[in-house]
Formats: sequence, structure tokens, C-alpha cells
Amino acid sequence: MPFTRRNMLTSAGAFVAGTAFAPDPIAAAQNPAAQVGDRTTTIRIKSLKATPFGPKVYVKIETNHGVTGWGEIDQLEPKVAAALAESLFVLLDGENPTRIEHLWQKLYRAHRDMRGGPFMVHTIAGIDMALWDITGKLWGVPVYSMLGGPTRDKIRVYPSAKVTKPGAGPAEHAATPADVKRYVDYIQGERKKVGPDGLVIFDAHCAFPPPFLIQLANALESTDVAFIEEAAVPGNVEVFKRLKAAIKIPIATGERDRTIWEFVPYLQERCVDVLQPDCAHCGGITQMKKIATLAEAYHVPLSPHCVTTELGVSASLHASAAIPFFIVHEYYPQITPAGLLKKNWSVDKDGYASLPQGPGLGVEIDETKLEELSKKPHKPEWPTRGRLKDGSIADY
Repeated sequence: MPFTRRNMLTSAGAFVAGTAFAPDPIAAAQNPAAQVGDRTTTIRIKSLKATPFGPKVYVKIETNHGVTGWGEIDQLEPKVAAALAESLFVLLDGENPTRIEHLWQKLYRAHRDMRGGPFMVHTIAGIDMALWDITGKLWGVPVYSMLGGPTRDKIRVYPSAKVTKPGAGPAEHAATPADVKRYVDYIQGERKKVGPDGLVIFDAHCAFPPPFLIQLANALESTDVAFIEEAAVPGNVEVFKRLKAAIKIPIATGERDRTIWEFVPYLQERCVDVLQPDCAHCGGITQMKKIATLAEAYHVPLSPHCVTTELGVSASLHASAAIPFFIVHEYYPQITPAGLLKKNWSVDKDGYASLPQGPGLGVEIDETKLEELSKKPHKPEWPTRGRLKDGSIADY
């Protein structure tokens, strides 16, 4: 057969095709993609225990070196969340706990039909906190030191003498003059409590349908409140755009949004002024730090939502300590059962929390007390919520 350009290309293609499928043990052994196993340390995850108590779940992760990490799962049906956390252990067993990003991705992407959503992401958030806790303890530093170090010396929290958050329950689809006056008087009363140098946050709680909220917001002065929290049901960006165009008061949202992928549309559409991710809802410390970076690119500050015990609060404070654009952090000490844990931060008279100290999250759990709390019956509150005067179901 004469040598031609066509023959040369055909022969070359056949050679490439043959070698592409031929086993090459030397190349496979040297392939960087095959070298993801950790070979720098012998620490491994050996167990995970999830303990539900009341509406919360505590996750305990143990390692073969005796270092233990704790995290909190929040705002789920606790027995289901605990079972899910323990079922996910199969993806963590024998892994190096310091590979936090790798393990987050493994948990999130492992099941193609379960990724996202509150049950999976809230559960991953509790596991993520525990992994950061372990890693901080191994390095002997607070978690925020591993996030780039603190960007502030203290963290403003609310409620306090200078920050208040009046809120609302389910509202009708249109406001009467009496409805508007009642809420305006309520909000202005809160403004008088904190004075002109204080913050008032109005929590619409997703409970105000857009017509009602537009009527109310436009009856207020733009400085009466710092921002309106949960102005609409999460995820409906078109509603947020409509509200943003009609309301002169800054708008905030985020406590029921999860991962960077659910926060991006608000920023891209420029329809919110403040983001309020919850560390226990958005995917843990790992995701909260990423959300803060996305928000920074749009000059949107964070005001983190938080209704966990002081275990989850501590995790959120570590993330908040390491971000640049920040307003104020939610914190209710009464949520934590007495005697359940010890923390190493406190809130001063001016409403500022000190930075958490000590390695990891800086929280110690009384496991005897936790076991005691887990045996108490729990009745969920949500079946009684979200009803209008006529008995129809409302957002809340």
C-alpha cells in the first residue's frame, strides 16, 4: 500500500485507539487523580453518633486518635435527622476528618436524587461543624484561625439593649388601615426602646403576602428599621424583585436558603440588601464562608440567622468572625438547656460577643445531660402554625 497522508492518519488513529484502551499499570500508579488517599497522617473517623433531644440533634464524631468533634442539626424532624446522619456515616468511615471540603462534597454529591433540600443540607451542616471542631483541636487553634483569622475583635449580637427585632405571624393578603397602624405603632415603639443609635430589624417571617408588606413598608420611614427580614417566601426571586422595586427599606433573606447555589440568584438579580444565612441550615461553616465571599463581591453584608443551642451558635460565630462584611448576629441564650454545655465566649453589656477561644469550636458537651434530655418526649410546634382567620393555610 502506497504511503499517503490518508494512510498515515488512519494508522495513527488506530495506534491511538489501541493504546487508549490498553492497560498501563505504571501510568495508572502515577496518575495524580488516583493519588487522592491521605498518606500524611494516620487519623481516621471511626464512629458517628446522632442524639436527638427536643427539636435539636447533636452529632458526635470520634476518631481513632481520641479526638472528638461536635455539631448541631437544626430545624428538622429530629428523629429523622438523627437517622439520616447515622446512615451517612458509611461515607465517612475510615476517612481523614481534616479533609473537610472533600468530605462535604462527598456527602452532598453522593446520592444524585438526594442532593440539596433541608434534610440533607441541614444534616451535612451538623457533620461539617463536627469536622471543623476536630480539625481545630488537632491544630490547637480556634476554627476562625483556619478561615483566614478574625476580621473583627468582637461580634455584635441581638437581641440586646441596642438591637431589637419585632416580628409577625401569618398576615392576610391585604392590609386594612387598622392593620397598618398596629404594626407601625409596634415598630416605632421598638425604635423608641433602642433610640436613634440602635438597630430595629422587622421580621416579616415570610408571613406577609406582597400586597400587605408593600402597604406596611411604605407607611414607615426608611430609617425606622434597618432592614426587613424574610420579606418573602425563599427562592421566588421574581417576588423579591417586585418588593425591591416597591419598598424603600432594605430587604434581607437567607435563613431558609441552602448552599451557595440558592444564594447566587438574589445577588445576581440585586434584589436583596442583606443576606442572612444560618450556619446550621446553609450547609455548615464550609458553606457559610463561601456565601460570605459571594456576598462580598456584591458589597452585600451578612446578618446571620441563628436559632440553635450555643453549640451551633459557636460554629456560626467562628464563621462570622472571619468574614469582612457583617452587621449583627442572632443569639438566644434561652434555647440552650441549662447544664448541657460549656462555652468559652460571653456577651458584654453593649451586646457584643467575645471571640470563641480554645481549639476547635471551643464547646464542651455534658454527655450525661445530653442523654437525659434525649429521653424527654418532644412535641413539634409546627402543626399548630400558619393559619389565617378563615382557617386557610398561610406561610409562616
